Amino acid sequence: MLNIITKLSARADRLHLWQKLAVSVGACCASAVLMTPLIGHLDLANIVMVFLLVVLFVSATLGSTCAIVAAVLSVIFFDVFFVPPRFSFAVEEAQYLVTFAVMLIAGVITGQMAGGLKDKERLALQKEARTRALYDIARELAGAISQTQVNAICEAFFTKELGVTAWILIAQDGHVDYEAPFNQSPVPVERHLVQNAIRAGKTIHNDAIANTRYASIYVPLQASAAVRGVLVLSQSERTGYLGADDLSLAQALGAVLAITIERLHYVEVASQAKLDGVSERLRATILSALSHDLRTPLTVIMGLAESLSLGEVPLAEPALAASRDIYASAVRLKVMVNNLLDIVRLENGRIALSLEWHSLEEVVGASIQYLGQSLAGHAVRVDIAPDLPLVEMDAILMERVFSNLLENAAKFSPPGSTIRVHARRQGASVCIDVRDQGTGFVGLDGDFVTERFKRGALANMQDGLGLGLSICQMIIKAHGGSILLQNDPDGGARVTVDLKLGDAPEVPEE
Repeated sequence: MLNIITKLSARADRLHLWQKLAVSVGACCASAVLMTPLIGHLDLANIVMVFLLVVLFVSATLGSTCAIVAAVLSVIFFDVFFVPPRFSFAVEEAQYLVTFAVMLIAGVITGQMAGGLKDKERLALQKEARTRALYDIARELAGAISQTQVNAICEAFFTKELGVTAWILIAQDGHVDYEAPFNQSPVPVERHLVQNAIRAGKTIHNDAIANTRYASIYVPLQASAAVRGVLVLSQSERTGYLGADDLSLAQALGAVLAITIERLHYVEVASQAKLDGVSERLRATILSALSHDLRTPLTVIMGLAESLSLGEVPLAEPALAASRDIYASAVRLKVMVNNLLDIVRLENGRIALSLEWHSLEEVVGASIQYLGQSLAGHAVRVDIAPDLPLVEMDAILMERVFSNLLENAAKFSPPGSTIRVHARRQGASVCIDVRDQGTGFVGLDGDFVTERFKRGALANMQDGLGLGLSICQMIIKAHGGSILLQNDPDGGARVTVDLKLGDAPEVPEE
């Protein structure tokens, strides 16, 4: 029975008011006609119940207005056609007045209750439809793979459900790039309201511009990590303002959009990281293969050039000078190849540290001795604190570090200048400064200089691949230390190396 009433109520919603009133009058007339032959067979109390049932049925299906009309007509019909004297509004017994009043009150109350239930049912159906629509768009957004696709899905949803124009403005680090292609909104926006929504993290709506083409509602897309953008809504194509339920729907969808945009962001980051990893492995493989293939011919070239200069038959001076130049160039190229191999090995972790306790003075001295003629024309001043303890390190690799730093200082310093090496204890670490009197790091910060294959502004004046400082950084990092590049206030470049001090063994005095 309840299903029948629900179906009839749904059909009655499609009728106009005058049609509903006509049905109410017809139902009352039909009940009066059907009950008339039963006069004398049924008690008047039973006939009243039939009219009351008609009032309840009308109120449940046609609404409160029709219920009141049905209640009034039922009272009139019952009084005129059934209560003696019939066909008159006169009433012999006062108890029938109570019956009339009860019928009228029952009709009004049931009509109001039925109308309220119908309104609640209508709202429930509307919420159910919107929930289903929200679920459908969430499913569509789960399969979106681009920002353009997300915008298209969002715009179609708001046009269909709320009759407004919607767009998504993507934010990076709390700011919106309005020149980006995906931020070209079809409606003008108030930029200060966009920023206010991002900073406050709350929905902002400006009713003063609701009737214009400008977007009047700004919903921040708050994800787990940050505000990923702002959903802007323009009500210019809508006849009335959005209600509280409409705003709740927009905010609910805003939460789904924020998750979708964050997902796309992380997918893009992961794809870029994967691409960078593949590119890095490919470059490492090429460098490793190239370095290995170059070592053998370089060794042959160096041997032949040296044999020409040391042969039994002395060469003429031009030929002898040429052989020396060939040998020197081959040595420089071999250093570059070794640097490439070291980079690949360090990145792949194939170089194991051989940590032992060493004197920093001996390691620095070995580096200076190894460079030999590379430091010709420069004065090297070494100042190591006498109370400096032994340092746990790989002596060969650290010798390479100081060789690269001293060689760079010599390359980019004027002839006759002084290169200073100063080591001191600083807390639980040893601090080593290598300073020169050159032009310093021109226009570059430390992070850029230590990046592989990146060279300073004056690097075109010298040979090299820009790997020296990168190798130093990787070796020092493997030791658990740090390297800092900066310009000295007195002029020139200063490279500061920090190495941790452990529990160094005591060296017995001689």
